[in-house]
Amino acid sequence: MEKYIGLDLGTTTLGIVYNDSLGIIHNYENFTFEKGNYKKAREHLVDVVKKLDIKKIVLGLPLQIDRNEGERCKSVRRFANDVLKLDNSIEFIYFDESYSTFEAKERLIASGANKEEVKKNIDMMSANIILEDFLRSQNG
Repeated sequence: MEKYIGLDLGTTTLGIVYNDSLGIIHNYENFTFEKGNYKKAREHLVDVVKKLDIKKIVLGLPLQIDRNEGERCKSVRRFANDVLKLDNSIEFIYFDESYSTFEAKERLIASGANKEEVKKNIDMMSANIILEDFLRSQNG
């Protein structure tokens, strides 16, 4: 199975997961950066890509309820375009992340996480769901 990195981009966090050759998804980290310091997040992502040696990234696209792209989608696409300026060998695949945050919160609470643990891990769990849904869509 092809390997991918799954990402959920927040305003201060970057949830990062990846899958192995068996399709098993592994949590990597919930990278934290100062609000608006996307440069730090971009540079960190390029380092992760090199470390994991995975060039394909499934990036959650926060579509609006009406399925259109709003300001958050523009921000996500701008982030990806700026990453490509640092490493143009990376391939971004945008994937609808609708309801991933809600589902991530539900899963974390069901696992017994308290409010602080939910807040700390929600973007990584969202990235997990985004990659899971993407892989499922590829396998028909």
